[in-house]
Amino acid sequence: MRAMVIRLKTGFATLLAMILPAVGQAALPEKPDMALSVAERIEPHGSYDLPLGPWRDGRIETRHVEGTVTQSIWRLPATGMTTLQILALLRDQLDALGYETVFECADVACGGFDFRFGIRVAPEPEMHVDLGDFRFLSAEAGAGDAAEALSLVISRSARDGFVQVIHVSPGSHEQAGLPPAPPSPEPGIMANETPDGVAAAFEAAGLVVLEDLSFATGSSVLDGDDFGSLRALAEYLHANPEHEIILVGHTDAEGALDGNIALSKQRAAAVMEWLVARHGVPPAQLRAEGMGYLSPRASNLTDEGRAMNRRVEAILTLSE
Repeated sequence: MRAMVIRLKTGFATLLAMILPAVGQAALPEKPDMALSVAERIEPHGSYDLPLGPWRDGRIETRHVEGTVTQSIWRLPATGMTTLQILALLRDQLDALGYETVFECADVACGGFDFRFGIRVAPEPEMHVDLGDFRFLSAEAGAGDAAEALSLVISRSARDGFVQVIHVSPGSHEQAGLPPAPPSPEPGIMANETPDGVAAAFEAAGLVVLEDLSFATGSSVLDGDDFGSLRALAEYLHANPEHEIILVGHTDAEGALDGNIALSKQRAAAVMEWLVARHGVPPAQLRAEGMGYLSPRASNLTDEGRAMNRRVEAILTLSE
């Protein structure tokens, strides 16, 4: 399995500085203040099939590219903005950085459902894609061994705009100027059992897996009376009232997807209720979502793997 690093940052300028290296001569433009990063995944020595055309005759034409693959998800308040207007915020930035568009389409013209599920897109709730209102763009910069590739997926909900950026740069993780993955904690030490450990995990990875929580198959009831991870998370949130957390529930693969998504959100809601009722965390700092079995971290073929997949993660966001 390829190594993966997840980080959270704020602001388009910081994000563009990391994701879109200066392939042209122009400096980075001023950032729109409303941008918020939801997540970032970095795959050193990764690969990506860059879409070059719409879904047609049962397939999408792609170009296989390799290098450091960075997938970033952004959210911005977008009441009254169209997906085309959101795209316009980014197009000028790409032009200034020397990128040339090689393919662009919108929802039905892309191939609708088939195109959306034929390309790499981060799952809900990180990335929301309205099948009737999304835009896609592929771009490239440079040539030969120094060539860079990039794609954008842009969509929106009633309140927010969503942007996924996948960028592929040649060379290794270190050559791209990105910090190495944080070292693993010492054996027997769980990073989420102290506020400092929670803070370090958020700084390094943008999320904390609440490892000491336990759910039986099919249940949203927390199995226990006290959880060190929730005490530590509560202390962290009390010390950082400007920070907000998305609690994301996950299940094993037993049962139908719809039922598991509902169950996973119920598990996240149970954790949220525990933090509010027992630790006094303000509800405004918390949100509960569920992904069902769509993001396993272990095999669902064993009891041990299914137990690992029944989990809740805390993802850090920063309120504006």
